[in-house]
Amino acid sequence: MNDVKPSIIKILRAKYAALIIALACLYSVVVSWEENWFFTVFLGLGVLVCGLMSYFDIKRH
Repeated sequence: MNDVKPSIIKILRAKYAALIIALACLYSVVVSWEENWFFTVFLGLGVLVCGLMSYFDIKRH
């Protein structure tokens, strides 16, 4: 019937969104390394979680 393909932007967003968030968290960890340990640990965990999510998303696609 109406076979509409998703745009390339939507495909790339679905595949690499977690990787971009993990890289942003990694940048924040590096910038705030010795200023605030709570945010450093919190964002470090975000790097691990989002990094694992992006790894399995990329592996799945």
